[in-house]
Order: sequence, then structure tokens, then C-alpha cells
Amino acid sequence: MDTAKTARPVYLVDGARTPFLKVEGSPGPFTPTDLAVQCGRPLLLRQPFAPQQFDHVVLGCVNVLAGETNPARIAALRLGIGDAVPANTVQINCGSGLLAIDQGFRAIRDGSADLILSGGSESLSHAPLQFGDDAAEWFASLSKARTMKDRLAAVGRFRPQYFKPEISLLRGLTDPVVNLNMGQTAELLAHLFDISRREADEYAAESHQRLARAWRDGDLAQEVTPAFSLDGRCFEQDNGLRPDSTADQLARLKPAFEKPWGKVTAGNSSQVTDGASWVILASEAAVERHGLTPLARIVDCQWSALDPAVMGLGPVFSSTALLQRQQLGMGDVDLWEINEAFAAQVLACLRAWESDDFCRNELGLDGAFGAPTHDRLNVDGGAISLGHPVGASGSRIVLHLANALQRLQLTRGVATACVGGGQGGALLLEKP
Repeated sequence: MDTAKTARPVYLVDGARTPFLKVEGSPGPFTPTDLAVQCGRPLLLRQPFAPQQFDHVVLGCVNVLAGETNPARIAALRLGIGDAVPANTVQINCGSGLLAIDQGFRAIRDGSADLILSGGSESLSHAPLQFGDDAAEWFASLSKARTMKDRLAAVGRFRPQYFKPEISLLRGLTDPVVNLNMGQTAELLAHLFDISRREADEYAAESHQRLARAWRDGDLAQEVTPAFSLDGRCFEQDNGLRPDSTADQLARLKPAFEKPWGKVTAGNSSQVTDGASWVILASEAAVERHGLTPLARIVDCQWSALDPAVMGLGPVFSSTALLQRQQLGMGDVDLWEINEAFAAQVLACLRAWESDDFCRNELGLDGAFGAPTHDRLNVDGGAISLGHPVGASGSRIVLHLANALQRLQLTRGVATACVGGGQGGALLLEKP
């Protein structure tokens, strides 16, 4: 079957995200499901169709809580979408929200659905503490002891360090194959592509300045919906934003992963945050039936894989393959959203695209593919300034890209992210 001839157009018709809330060292006011519900309620209330008319719900979430297994289903039920609408949670690390949109896109394109709610949610402040393997073995030996003598022997083997918990998030951010944490992979890219500390800090400062301008000019007003906690607090804006950031200020921070000479710091890395984002995907028939106004048309999506040690180059591999399949070049793309895992990682992607050797040896091209220009990349800031709730970021960059294309009256954009474990995802949008 010729997929190109049978594929149906897929539209992104609306979406919303919560403010992204910086983790402050203790559990925040919202779990992943709470965030998804806070984000979804106002979005669904403004639609001309009933929530029960969705065909499916897909939610990206990486750090799923034990009390919220399959948060997509829990959120769907709390949102009143109904018992009869299936919902599933997907996980591909930093690309989870993008994968949720891709699943919805493919279902509508292939004719098995007309309306899908896709998105992502993450509450990194609720990442659980866990005991180490030594402690688990000791607890197991204690539970297996049947006689008083065996119990006393087990108690005698106890060590105080067994009660020192590990933060599961820190373990999850370390690749078990190459034994590098995500910051170290960014350091490797900074070394390979000769990214200076000054360049990384300048990029990070501008991310904050661009986000501050977007908030000041009202460019995020339609995209961001307030979140209300049970204790009556209202969260209206990304609270990790530092509008007065400068490269000189960021230069005072010490390296976070490779001391003393590393180039990656807390200031030029994405912020650890809580947040959620949803988008509504619709077929042409659903658009006509409900009188919807599309923000963008989803054209295509591509996933690629590479060495986990240089996982930050995932956008280069996935985006290049995507554009080649669509017979497009770098000059055909008006806007780019590259998730800002690390400033050095984004800058390394640009250097890779500009390198004849890299593009020939790694991408199989005749020469350099070309890189996005500064004025077309992350025009309203990114994860360095607003945060990176892992399961939600892929959805956020797609939603923001659609809104930015509309606002700036541009035609075509790519949203792309690197993925821990050595992968990358990219999605192509066009203004309808």
C-alpha cells in the first residue's frame, strides 16, 4: 500500500501548558496526574465538542509514581473524558511528549482515529527516594529470618549507611551503558565541537532574555494556563526565569559535572522542573464536523538513534533524515525548536550541521547541511530558562512552535529533542 496516497492530513487544533515550576528540594504541589488535569481542564472547557468524543488519550511521562501507574488513564478519567475512551502512557525519556504526539498523529493519519488528546506531564520534584542494593539485600535477609537467632544475626549485619537513600532522579539521569550522566555527555560534545564556556553562558543568558521578552509582550498568554494548588496558591508563570541573567553572571558558577575545568554548569543547563502540556489533534473530518480552526498541520515525524555518549546530537540525526524524506533543506524551515537540554548540546548540534566532515562521515551527505540561523532558533527561549519536565518538554516545543508560526506568520517549522540513551526525535509542522 502506498502510504503517501492513503495518508490523511492531521491538524493540531489547540493546546495548553502549565507554568513550568522549578524544583526547590522538596515535593511540589502537583503530581504528574495533577499537572495533566490542571492543564487539561481549561483546554477542554473551551472546545466545541464533548470530552467523550476523543478517540484516544496519550500522555508522555517518565517518572511515573507508584500511586499513579498509567497516569494517562487517571488524568483522562479525572478530566471527564469517560470510561469508554482508551488512554495509555508512553516513555522515551526526553522525547516522551513528542512520542505521544507522534502516536496520535499516526493513528489519525492512518484512519483509526479522528480526535486525540496527546501530551506529556512530569513532576520531577516527586521523584522518589530509594534505598541502595545493599539495603535491599539486608531488608530481604531480615524478612526471611524465621528464628530469633536468625533475626538477631540479620540485625547484627545492619549498617547505618543502609538508611541513606538515593535520589532516583540522579540514577535515572545516568546512562547505564556508557556510564555517563547527561551532563557529562554535554561536556563530551563541548570538547568534540570546541564549544567554549563563554559561548555556552552567552547562549543560556539569551534564553532567559528571550523568555522574559515573550512573557512581557504577552506572547505566551494563550499558551500557558494557570495552575492552582490545594492550598490556594496560583501559579501563573514559569518560576525559574531569571530575566536579568548575563553571561558575566553565569561565568561565576562552578562546573557541575567535570570539576574544575568543565564547561557545563547549573546556569547553562536545563532546569529541573514540574509541568504538563497537552495538544489536541484532529482529522480533516473532525475539523469540519466541529468547526475547529487548525493551528498547524503535522507533516511528518522521525526518530533516530546514535551512540549514547553523544546523545545530544539526536536532533541532527532525526531532523536531517526528516527533511531529506520531505525533500527539504535547511533553508526551507522558517522556525526551529531544539529542546535546550544543555547550551553546549544545542551549540554542538549547530556545529555538527555546519561541519563538512561530520555531515559526510555521520550523515552520509556530500557536505555540510547548514544550521538554523540565530533568529530562527528557540525564538522565545527554552528549557534553560523555563525548565525541562522530561515527559512534557516534547509536547511543549511542538505546541510552542505551532503558536510561534501563527504569531510570526511563517510557514514551516521543526520541533526536535535529544533523548537520553542515544536517540532523537523531530516533528515537522506547517501552517495550514
